[in-house]
Amino acid sequence: MRLNAGRLKRIIELYYDRLGEHREALNRLNVYPVPDGDTGTNMRLTVGSVIDAIGDAESMAEVSQAIAHGSLMGARGNSGVILSQILRGLSDTFRSRPDVGSADLVEALDLASEAAYQAVLRPVEGTILTVLRVAAEAAADADPAAEEDLSTLLERVYERAELALEQTPELLPVLKQAGVVDAGGAGLLLLIGAFLEEVTGNDVVFPDRLFVDGVAAGGDSGRDAGGLRYEVMFFLEAERVDGFRETWGEIGDSIVVVGGDGMWNCHIHTDHIGPAIEAGIDVGRVRDIRVTDLIEQAGEHAFHAPGFEPIPEFYEAPIAVVPVAAGDGIAELFRSNGASGIVRGGQTMNPSTADLLEVVESLPAATVILLPNNKNIIPVADQVDAHSTKRIYVVPTRSVPQGLAAMVSFMPHAPDIEALIGAMRGAADSVITGEVTRAVRDAVVDFGEIRKDDWFGLADGEITSASESLTQALVALLEHLVDPERELVTLITGEGALDEATEAAVRWIAEQRPDVEIEVVVGGQPLYPYYLSVE
Repeated sequence: MRLNAGRLKRIIELYYDRLGEHREALNRLNVYPVPDGDTGTNMRLTVGSVIDAIGDAESMAEVSQAIAHGSLMGARGNSGVILSQILRGLSDTFRSRPDVGSADLVEALDLASEAAYQAVLRPVEGTILTVLRVAAEAAADADPAAEEDLSTLLERVYERAELALEQTPELLPVLKQAGVVDAGGAGLLLLIGAFLEEVTGNDVVFPDRLFVDGVAAGGDSGRDAGGLRYEVMFFLEAERVDGFRETWGEIGDSIVVVGGDGMWNCHIHTDHIGPAIEAGIDVGRVRDIRVTDLIEQAGEHAFHAPGFEPIPEFYEAPIAVVPVAAGDGIAELFRSNGASGIVRGGQTMNPSTADLLEVVESLPAATVILLPNNKNIIPVADQVDAHSTKRIYVVPTRSVPQGLAAMVSFMPHAPDIEALIGAMRGAADSVITGEVTRAVRDAVVDFGEIRKDDWFGLADGEITSASESLTQALVALLEHLVDPERELVTLITGEGALDEATEAAVRWIAEQRPDVEIEVVVGGQPLYPYYLSVE
């Protein structure tokens, strides 16, 4: 048996499905290099980018190129970047063959292992690297004088990889302390399992003893596991990265640099964000910079990450609410007000009907209320009822503040569901909402021109002001929204919020609207440094 391009595509699709099924288990295993609970999510997002890339590919060369490019450009987090290098190693071997047999797979696994170790500045045993190396060694045990059956080879590779995964706690103390195996290695086992399932036609039953719930190891912050506060990722356009790697080696850890042909996906844990970015600028062009506070992320993980843990009295009630939202602080606001589940998403991250349906069907409640919290998600939410076994109602909230306002009127044991929906709609419509975000291009609006990178205010979806200054844009939006008759302003801070802008908003309310109360809440939402709710 040999694998052609179509079967390779099915393997990737199956792997994506398996990552979806086991995403939360992988997230809970994630205690190294920091217990931030995102390995399963990052690996699935990485492979999701591959799925998008291979859609129209037909030949082995096209599929292999799409896998390599899609994984490089879509890699998320430390685990995703290493996975992208593994997929690139496999693809580099497969692309020159019309189809793939046992000897090709032996070569591909060896190349993938070598590439993955080279991509990591300081390789650590007991991680995905160990599981991959053992898998490659198991493949190489094939008799070179005979073409071993592909199913026999993969069965041996899978068994050895599973054993290597089981032994990772003996190699990495932080895993043993937490009582878990390595999350990245478990994610790799799913890939090997996908190959085995496609070749044999039999389902692989992944061992429950390995995919157990992990606990945050050694305290309540990322420093206990990795010692460094920030995760910095970006794409680097450069011909050579040797000196760049050395510079990063002096200021951080968990360093992975993968790619080639002038494009590199770069990942580091560091306490020095500026020098980490400047090191890239010194050798080439840096773009798509992403910075994550690992200590904040790991601290929040203990309470409501990687998934969403509803309050039991709401989860067990006959009526459930499921909002769509991004940002851990926002998720906690919905949770504390009675949400039974959450779908991660929002502007530029619109979930599908299937994403909503998956969460809805997982709940015990027979009646579920959806809060889209974005005008583009409302029609998607409207489709869920036709596919669900439950009674579905949609309160057409257009923003997160509207969704939070609707939650105030939610009663999980309401005897009249129609009256409850009416009350939630009324509460959502009663608040004035605002957002501050950044322009991605030049535009002409009613009051004049907006330049790319200007900050601008939105009042119930309408652009009201713009400025080069985030502080000025926020204050201008307050001037537009808050008249003296209002009683309460809730300011929800997101990624990119500035202390001086927040302080200026509080000061403006105190000076200009002394009878209006202001409450500042940390939301953590992307793209929008500030949400405003005015009542």
